[in-house]
Amino acid sequence: MPALDTTFNALSDPTRRAILDRLMRGEARVTELAEPFDMSLNAVSKHIRVLEDARLVTRRREGKEHRIAFAPEPLEELARWITEKRAFWNPRLDRLQALLEKDDTP
Repeated sequence: MPALDTTFNALSDPTRRAILDRLMRGEARVTELAEPFDMSLNAVSKHIRVLEDARLVTRRREGKEHRIAFAPEPLEELARWITEKRAFWNPRLDRLQALLEKDDTP
């Protein structure tokens, strides 16, 4: 599942998660996204490119400015994957817990 791998990779970095948190409040210019970070604009742009590669953000040009917006679809795909795994594992883990508790009973 290459798309999920790319999404997980993009979300693995706290700076990228912070950028996404900001974008969930609305579209922003790259310079606005860079303001809270103690790093170069180039470094922030690299983080944005990782988010773009994961399809978590979109970019549009407005004159010289680049405006970045949140794109929720990959997170929705990730949520579906997690829900499927949870539906598979939860009943099995519940049965295992019941079995272990039964074995612990004197």
